[in-house]
Amino acid sequence: MGKNHPNVDPYIVSRVRALESLLLEKGILAPDAVDRVIQRYEADTGPMVGARAVAKAWTDPDYRRLLLGDPKAALGQFNLDYEMLMVVENTEAVHNLVVCTLCSCYPWPVLGLPPTWYKMPAYRSRAVSEPRAILQEMGLAVPAEREIRVWDSSSEMRYMVLPRRPAGTEGLGEAELVPLITRDALIGVAEPRPAAF
Repeated sequence: MGKNHPNVDPYIVSRVRALESLLLEKGILAPDAVDRVIQRYEADTGPMVGARAVAKAWTDPDYRRLLLGDPKAALGQFNLDYEMLMVVENTEAVHNLVVCTLCSCYPWPVLGLPPTWYKMPAYRSRAVSEPRAILQEMGLAVPAEREIRVWDSSSEMRYMVLPRRPAGTEGLGEAELVPLITRDALIGVAEPRPAAF
């Protein structure tokens, strides 16, 4: 755990290992339970629900309106009952960025596991105080004339970005669009991949 995530406090790593070991020893936790949960969020859920919703929104104007107006009903079409989500749309004039300044509130069922940097104090503070600079450092240059709106997730409300559809994808269907949509694009720190990635 610690060697793959150098920014994780070693004390936390040892506490997690001790807790997991105790739960295994007492028979409360099955040996593969943690791996199954991680697998579910990385592969099965991943950003797949969010990506599938965005791909559908790009190809179906009625669904796009539903996703923006009633995300719970829109995500219900993917068998997900998730109430505390607001979807914000990137446009030519506005770029949206999601952060949680207090802790690390994040829509796991929609986007899968959060990236490590999402929880880091540097991202959480700088996304609010200097969003354009932090996006630039993360590889996304947002033109000066494009407004950046920062959305602060909380325990009551989480956010997902509906990114702009990449140019040259007009003839692609939902299944072909899903791989272009990354978790980072749904948070607002990246654009979707171009059609020929």
